[in-house]
Amino acid sequence: MKQDGEMLARLVAQADGGPGAADMVMIRALVEEASELGAGRALERLGLADRRAEGDVRELRELLRAWRDAKKAARGAVIGWMVRIALALLLLGIAVKTGLVGLVRA
Repeated sequence: MKQDGEMLARLVAQADGGPGAADMVMIRALVEEASELGAGRALERLGLADRRAEGDVRELRELLRAWRDAKKAARGAVIGWMVRIALALLLLGIAVKTGLVGLVRA
């Protein structure tokens, strides 16, 4: 990480060298080094700068995918049961309306 900061400092010093020193190549190099340095700092702050981070993120994505699948399955099951209950109530209502319930008691 320290080397990245030193490279950026050297590039800034070259860009300050004089008129016309900061041409397009120098500007691109400055932007690239600054963005890599910033990304590295952000990853460090998030705790994702070590070698295990890639595996950890992959595992978290798998867990998130499994959670979403479980939510989808649970939602489908609840909707299925609600439809079954509604149909059962509808059949019961039809049976009461047609008088079939009274036939069972007799």
